[in-house]
Amino acid sequence: MPPQDTLAEATTFLEALIAWAAQALPNLLAALALMLFGLWFAGWAARTVGRIADRERRFDPTLKGVLTSLVRYTIVVIFFIAVLGQLGIQTTSILAALGAAGLAIGLALQGTLSNIAAGMMLLWLRPFRTGDYIDAGDVAGTVKEVGLFASELHSWDGVYQFVPNSQLWNKQLINYSRLPTRMVQVKYGIAYDDDIETGKATLLALAEADARIHADPAPIVFVSTLGDSAVELSLRAWVQNTDYWPTVRALNEEGKRALENAGLSIPFPQRDIHIYNSAPPENPPSA
Repeated sequence: MPPQDTLAEATTFLEALIAWAAQALPNLLAALALMLFGLWFAGWAARTVGRIADRERRFDPTLKGVLTSLVRYTIVVIFFIAVLGQLGIQTTSILAALGAAGLAIGLALQGTLSNIAAGMMLLWLRPFRTGDYIDAGDVAGTVKEVGLFASELHSWDGVYQFVPNSQLWNKQLINYSRLPTRMVQVKYGIAYDDDIETGKATLLALAEADARIHADPAPIVFVSTLGDSAVELSLRAWVQNTDYWPTVRALNEEGKRALENAGLSIPFPQRDIHIYNSAPPENPPSA
């Protein structure tokens, strides 16, 4: 091809590119500005909804994480469709393509979708709320936030846990904070030579003197086990959920002191060994 023809074609292409850019560049800049504004607006709206949820006492804090996520993603999708329209793309065909792509992505990301479904079921049935202490087998901690895909838990020793919702939904879940009262059970061992009735009366007096322990149902003390080295007395009493661990620690410490002041002993495991000396045979076998 002669150089003149190549130069002419390059010039024609460059002129067409400049004409297209002059026509499309305003739309591209407008679409970029619209998308940036949409991302900022989505974040602002999500934060605003979160602040409103924090101020509104009637609003369940458990819903905060999912609600803010839904607000953010919904606004982003709306602005994304608007950007496509700004670029002159037919949104109806794009939505159809996105629907087909969404089906394929959904089949590929079944685990993610199961987390969303599990999150919806957790919010619907409410086996726990924000602030509850739960145990779900492999994870345990205080619930800080229930999100669209996962939940945030903080363990008692200050460890952050990011748990997929499906892991909480598919396991047996124990909620230690749901019920207002909880039973305390503390066990003490006394010697076999000690008087059982004295031990029971001492522990009952200790429980009745503690203001955190409820009078109804009344605390009880009974012999739970006849161990190898001690008679085991069990003290059962009911307290408010928030007083459970302070009461357990206090009863362990005060119970030992009260039993010793009453003249009873708390034995430790021990074993009696009997050694029998047998006389040697009169006629030992010869070698």
